[in-house]
Amino acid sequence: MTPLEALAVLGAGLGAGVLTATVGVASLLSFPVLLAVGLPPVVANASNTIGLTPGALSGSFGYRAELREHPRVTAVVLAVCAVGSVAGALLLLVLPPGVFEAVVPWLILFTCLLVGAQPRISAAVRRRAEARGTTPVERTTMGPLTTLATAVTGVYGGYFGAGSGVMALAVLALGLDIELRVVNALKTVAILAANVVASVIFVVLADLDWAVIGLLAAGSVVGGYVGARIGRRLPAPALRVGVVVVGVAAALLLLR
Repeated sequence: MTPLEALAVLGAGLGAGVLTATVGVASLLSFPVLLAVGLPPVVANASNTIGLTPGALSGSFGYRAELREHPRVTAVVLAVCAVGSVAGALLLLVLPPGVFEAVVPWLILFTCLLVGAQPRISAAVRRRAEARGTTPVERTTMGPLTTLATAVTGVYGGYFGAGSGVMALAVLALGLDIELRVVNALKTVAILAANVVASVIFVVLADLDWAVIGLLAAGSVVGGYVGARIGRRLPAPALRVGVVVVGVAAALLLLR
C-alpha cells in the first residue's frame, strides 16, 4: 500500500465514522476505497467491519446521554443485533461474494421511504386509534415485531452492513414512540453490536488486512465521536432529510 493509498484509507475511516453516528451508511464510503486499493471483496468486507467498530464505539459513547434515557431498549437492541450479526457474519463466509447485490439497493430505498414517511405513518395510526375511541399507547419498549425486525438488521449488519444504519433507524422509528435523536443513538448502538460480534468471528475465521484495519480504526474512532456531536444537535427534520438523501444516493450508486 502506497502512502497515498494509506491516506485514502485513513480518510475513509474518518468519514465513515462520522456517517456511522449520523446517517448510517458508513460502509458505502469505506468499502469502495478498500476495493480501490486492491483488497479482494471478502477480505475488504471483513477488514472494513473490524476497522469501523471503534467508530461505532466512540459514536455510542458520544450518545451516552441519549442511551441512558431508555436503558432497557438500549439493552434489547444490543442483544438482538448481536445475535443477528452472528448469522450475518457466517453468511458472509459461506455464501458467494455479492449474493445480495441485486436486493440491497431496493432494500435501502424501501427503508429510506419508511424513514421519510414515518411521521405521517405514526400520525395516521394515532388518528385511527382516536377515531375508534381508544387512547394510543406510547410505545417506549420493544414489541415482538420491532424486536424481530431489529434482529434482521443485525443479520444484514453482520453480512455486509451498507445502509444497515438506515434500516435500523427506520425499524426503530416506526416501532417506538421516542425522539428521533434517541432513535439515532439506538441506531448507532445497533451498528456497534453487529460490528463487535462480526469482528470476533472474522478475527477467528476470515482473511484480514491488519494495516487497513489499523488505518480505518484510527480514522473512525475520531469520526464516530464527531458524528455523535453533530447528530445529537441536528433537528429531527434535518436528520430525517439527511438520512433519506444519503440513503437514496447510496442505493442509486449500488444500482449502477
